Amino acid sequence: MIVRRGAPSLLESFNYAFEGIIHVLRTQRNMRIHFVVAAVVLVAALATGVSRLELIALLLAIAFVMIAEMINTAIEGAVDVSTTSFDPNAKLAKDIAAGAVLIATINAVAIGYLVFSGQVADRSSRLLDQLANAPAQLTLIALVMTAIVVIATKAFTGRGTPLSGGLPSGHAAIAFAGWMAVTLILDSQRFLVSSVVFIMALLVAQTRVEAGVHSTVEVAYGGLLGALVTLVLFQVFA
Repeated sequence: MIVRRGAPSLLESFNYAFEGIIHVLRTQRNMRIHFVVAAVVLVAALATGVSRLELIALLLAIAFVMIAEMINTAIEGAVDVSTTSFDPNAKLAKDIAAGAVLIATINAVAIGYLVFSGQVADRSSRLLDQLANAPAQLTLIALVMTAIVVIATKAFTGRGTPLSGGLPSGHAAIAFAGWMAVTLILDSQRFLVSSVVFIMALLVAQTRVEAGVHSTVEVAYGGLLGALVTLVLFQVFA
């Protein structure tokens, strides 16, 4: 005997929807990253006192990214169920869905930059103006000192080689030391250029992790070390 089930109630529909969200959070690393970033952005919006329209733009951007990520996950699941062998069309469907997430993410980054750039630039300019106008030689010394500290740390911990592996990541340290030096030296378009260099430093750090040369902790430690060494040198000698 077949028992026909009627349409789900409104409460059941909400429950299914929340189960879908929870499943994506449990199984998809990128979704967890999106949630953390969204929380940080909203806290920053409250701290900086964005306008109502700016808050609406941020909320729409956040929702757009999460919706795209969930659709991407749903498409991947449907494709995996429908085929057990390699199919170029299945791969293409997954690539297109991933591209949608990428577009949504780039859009969210652009909106976040437009909302926060002015306020962050104004609040940070007073501190950075005190450290600017340093000679170019100080930048070179900061980079050399960062490299020395990295090598000394690796020698002390006995992990890795001066150019590969171990704690901390020398590439990340140099990259973030350069970012800090650029940020402190520039007089005009500081926030824009600093943001671009910061993204480049993050990409350097990411490549070290993806290549399997360093762990995330080693890269994070190296980036923090490089930035702090450069900042301290500029504060003392600038």
